[in-house]
Amino acid sequence: MKKIVFIIIVLISLQIKAQTKVWFDTDIMIGMPDAAAREVDDGITLIMALKQPQIQIVGISNITYVDYGYGVINKILNWHNKGAAIPVYKGSAFANDLGTENDGTRALYQALKKEKLTILALGPMTNIATLVKNHPDIIPQIEKIAICAARTPGLPFNPGNGKLNVFDYNYEFDTASMDVLLNSTIPLEFAGYEPSSYTHIGNIDLASLDLTLEADKWLFDIVQPWMELNEKYFGVRGFIPFDCSTLGIVTHPEYFTYYENIPIKVTYKKNDALEIQPDKPFKNFLEVSYKFKTKKKVKYARRALQGFEEKILETLSAAR
Repeated sequence: MKKIVFIIIVLISLQIKAQTKVWFDTDIMIGMPDAAAREVDDGITLIMALKQPQIQIVGISNITYVDYGYGVINKILNWHNKGAAIPVYKGSAFANDLGTENDGTRALYQALKKEKLTILALGPMTNIATLVKNHPDIIPQIEKIAICAARTPGLPFNPGNGKLNVFDYNYEFDTASMDVLLNSTIPLEFAGYEPSSYTHIGNIDLASLDLTLEADKWLFDIVQPWMELNEKYFGVRGFIPFDCSTLGIVTHPEYFTYYENIPIKVTYKKNDALEIQPDKPFKNFLEVSYKFKTKKKVKYARRALQGFEEKILETLSAAR
């Protein structure tokens, strides 16, 4: 009996040691009052992340709409976090102040001084790039950064019926900050539109939510306007949970195919999203290709495989 107990203790300790320590940086806007519905994928990704035993979130920083984001992050934590308390910090309010310290960058610096971390970057790179620019000494403490951005050459971001192209928001909102990361030695992994386009969440996928629970009812109600907006512009009721793929390459890497050690480069060419960016006939694109001769090479997720969507859905209820 003692031998069995000892084995169990060893297995538990190994599981704890195997956990990836993660810093969660997000431009969360789920449920934010606005003229039109705002994206919900950051919120869903946070819920999913809180249910993953293979990671430990040591801190959360936000970027853009930081006052609203701070409140909704804590609301989600109150409903879904079953572990130790996770500190939340406000980051860059407008993602236009590279190099300016904020509560988020200061807290991340202190966290990295204690231990090595993987950074999950789900919004513009301002917070992370500010840390790297101001504190290059901390770079060896960053295991890697998983980023929701980038594409292969010629790939339009056109969800649903493909009639409207959108743009690479997280990159284009603050290109200077991405340049800081591209010029660093930090391992970068990208999972953005391309792998995420193989996943889709509609009302039928939310059947596992228990609408008698406050958290589940809130989530179900919050995503409805976002689904309607997607139906209006893309012809399909539902949405692509983009940021879940960025989390997925950390928590479920086996559910993706990749380009390994692929060169990454900023290219300048004709805008493919003129309908929503009419004042930008040309712009920068963040692209990966084995034809590029650039020194910086990254890991790039190409496709989410069958079964990953179920990994998202099984985590959404507060009852799980």
